[in-house]
Amino acid sequence: MIDPSIDTSRAAWIAPGVQMYGEVHLEEGVSIWPNTVLRAEAAHISVGAFTNLQDFVMVHFGADSASTIGAYCSITHHVTIHGATIGDCCLIGINATIMDGARIGANSIVAGNSIVREGAVIPENSVVAGVPARVVATRNNYVANKLNAVSYYENAIGYARGYYRRWSDADYAELMQAKRLEFEAEI
Repeated sequence: MIDPSIDTSRAAWIAPGVQMYGEVHLEEGVSIWPNTVLRAEAAHISVGAFTNLQDFVMVHFGADSASTIGAYCSITHHVTIHGATIGDCCLIGINATIMDGARIGANSIVAGNSIVREGAVIPENSVVAGVPARVVATRNNYVANKLNAVSYYENAIGYARGYYRRWSDADYAELMQAKRLEFEAEI
């Protein structure tokens, strides 16, 4: 169920079975995949442009903080974001947990199964891993992360049209290569 007060008009695609309640803001091109839950009973949830929330993601607010996810992010399967801030062009790996008040800097990667503790501040261009998560490398992940998000946007457009094989199309690899060159030129 989607709370009828939530504006979903700019989303690229929202899967059947997604549940959204409360003050949720979705920007242009967002895709929300099966069995995802966004609950904002007190603070708000914001999802930036061209971000994807993949299957079984849970986003909730924290005790003292909203949940904000930047543009061109990929929040992968089974991730929990609880009152945290995710910068632009981030990739949050499968089954990671980002806790209350944590801040993930732009262009970062959080490895699968990691737990980012309450109040943790992760600098831009980081790769973090572990329980608790810590920075294990520093590199600019802008191109790869943005490309991943655009890939999901392309797939969402297909799904919105009832076409579930976009990634296998003959022109797909060529499009992604052109996007890679475009994003490399941006940095």
